[in-house]
Amino acid sequence: MDIGCGTGELTNELSKSGATIIGIDASEQMINKAKQQFPGIQFFVRDATDFSFEEPFDAAFSNATLHWINDQLKALQCICNSLKEGGRFVFEMGGKHNIESIHQAVRKAMEDAGVSDKIPAVSNYFPSVAEQTTLLEQAGFTVTDVACFKRPTVLQGEDGMRNWIVQFCTFFFTQVSPADTERIINKAVEILRPTNFSNGTWYADYVRLRIKAVKD
Repeated sequence: MDIGCGTGELTNELSKSGATIIGIDASEQMINKAKQQFPGIQFFVRDATDFSFEEPFDAAFSNATLHWINDQLKALQCICNSLKEGGRFVFEMGGKHNIESIHQAVRKAMEDAGVSDKIPAVSNYFPSVAEQTTLLEQAGFTVTDVACFKRPTVLQGEDGMRNWIVQFCTFFFTQVSPADTERIINKAVEILRPTNFSNGTWYADYVRLRIKAVKD
């Protein structure tokens, strides 16, 4: 099972190993696209914190999905419940300090714009190794492998940082007018230029947490 499969590209790659695989995602739009692109794979609209299937799975996989889920323990318990005894869960997500400079720049830009009261109390969930492994154990897993590493990531084009903020920071702007949003994004890019722009290229300060766990 591919959890948070999006439009199914990685699900399709996993299927090439010979595994029988299904994909789930909370976005109906993405699932519809996945079905169109890969009609030979089953895809379902499911919330990662509340799903079940009749038959348990041998393995679960997730890439860049868990850090969007604030009710982390509920999601991990749901995933654990979907696996056979001894079933494997392998995933990668943002770790502690992931994209910290970008979020700090957006918050600073919102403060400068006089809308600090609109800064959301909750953003992405980027845990430390200790935090995430503790939750996995609480959910019923034994953690077998862990890697946490910095991975500076190139953002394509002169507008790479702006485009990244527009795509991945929408939760900051839910209570902000379109005009203020535009000013905030421009200011955030200006703040980030000295630290995240080098030799004509934008970089995002990614920190990745990669874990393998087994259901007890």
